[in-house]
Amino acid sequence: MRAPRPDSRTDLLQILKATLATGVAWVVAAHVLELQQAFLAPWLALLTVHATVYRTVWRGSQAGLAPGLGLVVSYVAVQLLGYDLVATPALVVSVLVGLLLARAFLARDEGVAVATTALFVITAGYGSHQAAEEMMLSHRFLDTLVGVATGLLVNLLVAPPLDDRVVDSATTDVTRRLGQLLVRMAGDLRGDVDEGVSQEWLEATRDLDDSLDRAQQHLAFTRESRWANPLRHRSRRTADPDHAEAVIYRLEDGIAQARAVARIVHESVVAAEEWDPEFRRRWTDVLERVGQRVADPGRDTGGAPGLDDLVHDLSVADLPDRRWPLYGALITALDNVAGIADDVARLSGAAGWETA
Repeated sequence: MRAPRPDSRTDLLQILKATLATGVAWVVAAHVLELQQAFLAPWLALLTVHATVYRTVWRGSQAGLAPGLGLVVSYVAVQLLGYDLVATPALVVSVLVGLLLARAFLARDEGVAVATTALFVITAGYGSHQAAEEMMLSHRFLDTLVGVATGLLVNLLVAPPLDDRVVDSATTDVTRRLGQLLVRMAGDLRGDVDEGVSQEWLEATRDLDDSLDRAQQHLAFTRESRWANPLRHRSRRTADPDHAEAVIYRLEDGIAQARAVARIVHESVVAAEEWDPEFRRRWTDVLERVGQRVADPGRDTGGAPGLDDLVHDLSVADLPDRRWPLYGALITALDNVAGIADDVARLSGAAGWETA
């Protein structure tokens, strides 16, 4: 699964915060502390600000570690190989060692910064004597601390990202569309269904799968955004991630059952099987009511679908034996969907209803 992504509003907010952190880091490093060549501070502040507090702390620690290693590498290379107007040996060795260190576990995500920091530091120049070199090194370490600290503080104190409504909106959309698909299937079954119609149902379930995958990504982002977030206990916008996860699990089952119905009907159409008119009418009515319940959990659909009554009536009816595998599969799938509809309604805060 891809890394979870924030929504567009959070993206815009993070852009503004990264810009703010960059400006503050430059002012502190260059004008308040008057550090020489303070370019590292705004650069690291920019690298540190991420979409959640968790990512900011984790990636910020790596963003600080990688340039710190780069500073050490460049200093050692200059001490061992010397520094002149060309400085080619120190530069080449620093980049080589930096790229090798970039493969280290702790700095893997920001590992290339080891080599780039060493490259920047050497090309920007060192002092002409030991004291000047040590002062320059200490300044650059301070630049690193200022940049990382500024990025952390800005992301933590300035509107830390937390908006659980995204995952709730995503699951609500999938629930509504699943219910609408079931209602559509019921409507189509009241007429003539060909292979093209049943194939459209299958395509619709695949689209629902894709939307549910995005909802899972939003859920992962929601969980991550709550970590160490000072707003998580007092924001009215927050929802329970466990609740959303339970809804997603049930929707996965619901989509799978809808796909099962679509495949059963598709295979029946291909085999040119004739359905008993009474079974078709009653089963389709139940399917429509279940779909309405899924699409709108708070809607009064007129009581239970009555699958048990349907099974009982069919068991005493004079139906061809060869049709029972088809009818049994359709009833089982619909019974499962009805149970899922009840669970989704309960999780959505609506009153449950019986399926029998």
